[in-house]
Amino acid sequence: MLNLWFLLTILAAAPTAPSAPTPAPVAQTVADPGARAFQRCAACHSVRANAHDDIGPNLRDVFGRRVGAVSGYPYSDSLRAAGRRGMVWNATTLDRFLADPEAAIPGTAMPYQGGSAAERAALIAWLRRTG
Repeated sequence: MLNLWFLLTILAAAPTAPSAPTPAPVAQTVADPGARAFQRCAACHSVRANAHDDIGPNLRDVFGRRVGAVSGYPYSDSLRAAGRRGMVWNATTLDRFLADPEAAIPGTAMPYQGGSAAERAALIAWLRRTG
């Protein structure tokens, strides 16, 4: 029993391996206008590979993806219906949706509106490059 206590004491006192450094927030790491525009999106969405869905679905590989198609994400009925009708995310559909989500797909739950046409274009180009 004393040997077990001794071993546990040594293990508890042993230094742990340093964790990986935390990446800097997008705002501090990039000057790209699309990345800056994504800062507003990042409150709800991710573009990291294998990231779990946050408030909104992961936007990695969004180009060419059927609308409402991220497995397991609880999309609104209107987004799922748009996907069933064959709507796919591309530069045109993203721009229309980001300009006014409710007008593009009535009944969507996304409250975001994507700013100016130039900001939306930068964001869409960045999303295409990023994933």
